[in-house]
Amino acid sequence: MLLFSVLAAAVAPGLALLTYFYLKDRYDSEPLHMVLRVFVMGILMVLPVMIIQRGMMLWLGDNPYVESILISGGVEEFVKWFVLYHIIYNHTEFDEPYDGILYAVAVSLGFATVENVLYAFAGNASVSAMFLRALLPVSGHAMFAVIMGYYMGRAKFTDGKKKRWFLMLSLLLPFFWHALYDVIMNTMVNYWLWFIAPLMAGLWYGAMGKITRANNRSPFRFVKREEEVKL
Repeated sequence: MLLFSVLAAAVAPGLALLTYFYLKDRYDSEPLHMVLRVFVMGILMVLPVMIIQRGMMLWLGDNPYVESILISGGVEEFVKWFVLYHIIYNHTEFDEPYDGILYAVAVSLGFATVENVLYAFAGNASVSAMFLRALLPVSGHAMFAVIMGYYMGRAKFTDGKKKRWFLMLSLLLPFFWHALYDVIMNTMVNYWLWFIAPLMAGLWYGAMGKITRANNRSPFRFVKREEEVKL
Protein backbone atom coordinates (compact mmCIF):
# COMPACT_ATOMS: atom_id res chain seq x y z
CA MET A 1 0.00 0.00 0.00
CA LEU A 2 2.85 2.36 0.87
CA LEU A 3 4.56 1.52 -2.45
CA PHE A 4 1.36 2.41 -4.33
CA SER A 5 1.09 5.70 -2.41
CA VAL A 6 4.67 6.66 -3.22
CA LEU A 7 4.23 5.67 -6.88
CA ALA A 8 1.03 7.71 -7.11
CA ALA A 9 2.81 10.66 -5.49
CA ALA A 10 5.59 10.30 -8.09
CA VAL A 11 3.26 10.28 -11.09
CA ALA A 12 0.52 12.67 -9.97
CA PRO A 13 2.46 15.99 -10.12
CA GLY A 14 3.42 15.55 -13.77
CA LEU A 15 -0.10 14.63 -14.82
CA ALA A 16 -1.63 17.43 -12.74
CA LEU A 17 0.68 20.06 -14.24
CA LEU A 18 0.11 18.71 -17.76
CA THR A 19 -3.66 18.99 -17.23
CA TYR A 20 -3.23 22.55 -15.92
CA PHE A 21 -1.26 23.69 -18.96
CA TYR A 22 -3.60 21.84 -21.34
CA LEU A 23 -6.57 23.76 -19.92
CA LYS A 24 -4.67 27.04 -20.30
CA ASP A 25 -4.98 26.76 -24.09
CA ARG A 26 -7.76 29.31 -24.49
CA TYR A 27 -8.51 29.46 -28.20
CA ASP A 28 -7.71 26.23 -30.03
CA SER A 29 -7.22 23.17 -27.82
CA GLU A 30 -4.71 20.65 -29.10
CA PRO A 31 -5.77 17.05 -29.81
CA LEU A 32 -5.33 15.14 -26.57
CA HIS A 33 -3.69 12.21 -28.37
CA MET A 34 -0.98 14.55 -29.69
CA VAL A 35 -0.26 15.95 -26.23
CA LEU A 36 -0.08 12.45 -24.75
CA ARG A 37 2.16 11.31 -27.60
CA VAL A 38 4.61 14.10 -26.84
CA PHE A 39 4.39 13.23 -23.12
CA VAL A 40 5.40 9.66 -24.03
CA MET A 41 8.31 11.07 -26.08
CA GLY A 42 9.51 12.70 -22.87
CA ILE A 43 9.31 9.33 -21.13
CA LEU A 44 11.31 7.64 -23.89
CA MET A 45 13.99 10.35 -23.70
CA VAL A 46 15.05 9.29 -20.22
CA LEU A 47 17.17 6.29 -21.21
CA PRO A 48 19.26 7.99 -23.94
CA VAL A 49 19.71 11.05 -21.71
CA MET A 50 20.93 8.86 -18.84
CA ILE A 51 23.40 7.10 -21.15
CA ILE A 52 24.77 10.42 -22.45
CA GLN A 53 25.01 11.83 -18.94
CA ARG A 54 26.78 8.73 -17.65
CA GLY A 55 29.30 8.91 -20.48
CA MET A 56 29.96 12.61 -19.83
CA MET A 57 30.45 11.98 -16.10
CA LEU A 58 33.04 9.29 -16.86
CA TRP A 59 34.74 11.69 -19.25
CA LEU A 60 34.51 14.97 -17.33
CA GLY A 61 34.49 13.73 -13.74
CA ASP A 62 32.03 14.50 -10.95
CA ASN A 63 32.67 18.20 -10.40
CA PRO A 64 29.34 19.60 -9.10
CA TYR A 65 29.48 22.69 -11.32
CA VAL A 66 30.28 20.70 -14.46
CA GLU A 67 27.54 18.24 -13.56
CA SER A 68 24.99 20.98 -12.89
CA ILE A 69 25.73 23.14 -15.92
CA LEU A 70 26.74 20.73 -18.68
CA ILE A 71 25.74 17.21 -17.74
CA SER A 72 22.36 17.94 -16.20
CA GLY A 73 21.10 21.29 -17.50
CA GLY A 74 22.92 21.17 -20.82
CA VAL A 75 22.12 17.62 -21.91
CA GLU A 76 18.50 17.56 -20.71
CA GLU A 77 17.48 20.88 -22.21
CA PHE A 78 19.28 20.22 -25.49
CA VAL A 79 17.60 16.82 -25.97
CA LYS A 80 14.16 18.31 -25.18
CA TRP A 81 14.78 21.17 -27.60
CA PHE A 82 16.05 18.77 -30.29
CA VAL A 83 12.93 16.59 -30.01
CA LEU A 84 10.59 19.59 -30.11
CA TYR A 85 12.32 21.24 -33.03
CA HIS A 86 12.58 18.15 -35.23
CA ILE A 87 9.25 16.51 -34.41
CA ILE A 88 6.81 19.25 -33.32
CA TYR A 89 8.04 22.57 -34.74
CA ASN A 90 6.89 21.88 -38.32
CA HIS A 91 3.88 19.77 -37.39
CA THR A 92 0.51 20.98 -38.69
CA GLU A 93 -0.95 20.91 -35.16
CA PHE A 94 1.56 23.57 -34.09
CA ASP A 95 -0.70 26.36 -35.35
CA GLU A 96 -0.60 29.00 -32.59
CA PRO A 97 2.10 30.36 -30.25
CA TYR A 98 0.73 28.70 -27.10
CA ASP A 99 1.19 25.26 -28.70
CA GLY A 100 4.94 25.67 -28.24
CA ILE A 101 4.44 26.00 -24.50
CA LEU A 102 2.02 23.07 -24.28
CA TYR A 103 4.19 20.63 -26.24
CA ALA A 104 7.38 21.71 -24.47
CA VAL A 105 5.65 21.20 -21.12
CA ALA A 106 4.37 17.78 -22.25
CA VAL A 107 7.80 16.48 -23.24
CA SER A 108 9.43 17.92 -20.11
CA LEU A 109 6.82 16.51 -17.75
CA GLY A 110 7.09 13.08 -19.38
CA PHE A 111 10.80 13.21 -18.64
CA ALA A 112 10.30 14.58 -15.11
CA THR A 113 7.67 11.96 -14.27
CA VAL A 114 10.03 9.08 -15.07
CA GLU A 115 12.78 10.82 -13.06
CA ASN A 116 10.37 10.99 -10.15
CA VAL A 117 9.42 7.31 -10.42
CA LEU A 118 13.09 6.26 -10.61
CA TYR A 119 13.87 8.41 -7.58
CA ALA A 120 10.97 6.86 -5.66
CA PHE A 121 12.19 3.32 -6.32
CA ALA A 122 15.93 3.93 -6.04
CA GLY A 123 15.79 6.18 -3.00
CA ASN A 124 12.98 4.44 -1.11
CA ALA A 125 11.32 7.87 -0.95
CA SER A 126 8.47 8.84 1.35
CA VAL A 127 5.28 10.62 0.34
CA SER A 128 6.60 13.83 1.95
CA ALA A 129 9.79 13.62 -0.13
CA MET A 130 7.73 13.15 -3.28
CA PHE A 131 5.65 16.21 -2.34
CA LEU A 132 8.83 18.27 -2.10
CA ARG A 133 9.95 16.96 -5.48
CA ALA A 134 6.59 18.00 -6.94
CA LEU A 135 7.25 21.56 -5.78
CA LEU A 136 10.84 21.65 -7.01
CA PRO A 137 12.21 19.32 -9.74
CA VAL A 138 8.91 18.52 -11.46
CA SER A 139 7.70 22.09 -11.26
CA GLY A 140 11.14 23.28 -12.34
CA HIS A 141 11.06 21.13 -15.49
CA ALA A 142 7.67 22.63 -16.32
CA MET A 143 8.95 26.19 -15.86
CA PHE A 144 12.01 25.61 -18.06
CA ALA A 145 9.64 24.14 -20.65
CA VAL A 146 7.38 27.20 -20.60
CA ILE A 147 10.39 29.36 -21.47
CA MET A 148 11.49 26.98 -24.22
CA GLY A 149 8.02 26.65 -25.69
CA TYR A 150 7.26 30.36 -25.51
CA TYR A 151 10.29 31.34 -27.59
CA MET A 152 9.82 28.40 -29.95
CA GLY A 153 6.27 29.67 -30.48
CA ARG A 154 7.60 33.17 -31.15
CA ALA A 155 10.06 31.73 -33.68
CA LYS A 156 7.36 29.69 -35.44
CA PHE A 157 5.22 32.76 -36.10
CA THR A 158 7.99 35.29 -36.79
CA ASP A 159 9.72 36.00 -40.09
CA GLY A 160 13.21 37.24 -40.86
CA LYS A 161 16.24 37.39 -38.60
CA LYS A 162 14.17 37.37 -35.41
CA LYS A 163 13.17 33.76 -36.11
CA ARG A 164 16.73 32.53 -35.50
CA TRP A 165 17.06 34.77 -32.48
CA PHE A 166 13.93 33.35 -30.86
CA LEU A 167 15.02 29.79 -31.67
CA MET A 168 18.35 30.49 -30.00
CA LEU A 169 16.59 31.90 -26.94
CA SER A 170 14.34 28.83 -26.80
CA LEU A 171 17.45 26.74 -26.13
CA LEU A 172 19.74 29.08 -24.22
CA LEU A 173 17.31 30.50 -21.65
CA PRO A 174 15.96 27.14 -20.39
CA PHE A 175 19.56 25.90 -20.25
CA PHE A 176 20.59 28.92 -18.16
CA TRP A 177 17.74 28.61 -15.65
CA HIS A 178 18.08 24.84 -15.40
CA ALA A 179 21.83 25.14 -14.82
CA LEU A 180 21.29 27.83 -12.16
CA TYR A 181 18.68 25.68 -10.43
CA ASP A 182 21.03 22.68 -10.37
CA VAL A 183 24.00 24.73 -9.15
CA ILE A 184 21.92 25.92 -6.20
CA MET A 185 20.65 22.44 -5.37
CA ASN A 186 24.02 20.70 -5.80
CA THR A 187 26.39 23.17 -4.16
CA MET A 188 24.44 25.00 -1.44
CA VAL A 189 23.93 22.37 1.23
CA ASN A 190 22.68 24.53 4.11
CA TYR A 191 21.17 27.63 2.50
CA TRP A 192 19.68 26.28 -0.73
CA LEU A 193 16.10 27.09 0.30
CA TRP A 194 16.87 30.82 0.57
CA PHE A 195 17.87 30.84 -3.09
CA ILE A 196 15.59 28.24 -4.62
CA ALA A 197 12.34 29.65 -3.21
CA PRO A 198 12.67 33.10 -4.85
CA LEU A 199 14.00 31.48 -8.03
CA MET A 200 10.94 29.23 -8.35
CA ALA A 201 8.58 32.10 -7.47
CA GLY A 202 10.18 34.24 -10.18
CA LEU A 203 9.98 31.42 -12.73
CA TRP A 204 6.29 30.85 -11.98
CA TYR A 205 5.54 34.57 -12.20
CA GLY A 206 7.35 34.80 -15.54
CA ALA A 207 5.61 31.68 -16.81
CA MET A 208 2.16 33.10 -16.11
CA GLY A 209 3.03 36.19 -18.12
CA LYS A 210 4.35 34.11 -21.02
CA ILE A 211 1.18 32.00 -21.06
CA THR A 212 -0.96 35.13 -21.28
CA ARG A 213 1.16 36.70 -24.01
CA ALA A 214 1.26 33.48 -26.04
CA ASN A 215 -2.54 33.14 -25.87
CA ASN A 216 -2.97 36.79 -26.84
CA ARG A 217 -0.97 36.16 -30.02
CA SER A 218 -3.22 33.29 -31.12
CA PRO A 219 -4.55 33.70 -34.68
CA PHE A 220 -7.77 32.05 -33.43
CA ARG A 221 -8.39 34.74 -30.82
CA PHE A 222 -10.50 36.98 -33.05
CA VAL A 223 -12.22 34.04 -34.73
CA LYS A 224 -13.57 32.97 -31.36
CA ARG A 225 -14.77 36.49 -30.61
CA GLU A 226 -16.59 36.73 -33.95
CA GLU A 227 -18.32 33.42 -33.22
CA GLU A 228 -19.42 34.72 -29.81
CA VAL A 229 -20.84 37.90 -31.39
CA LYS A 230 -22.83 35.85 -33.92
CA LEU A 231 -24.27 33.71 -31.16
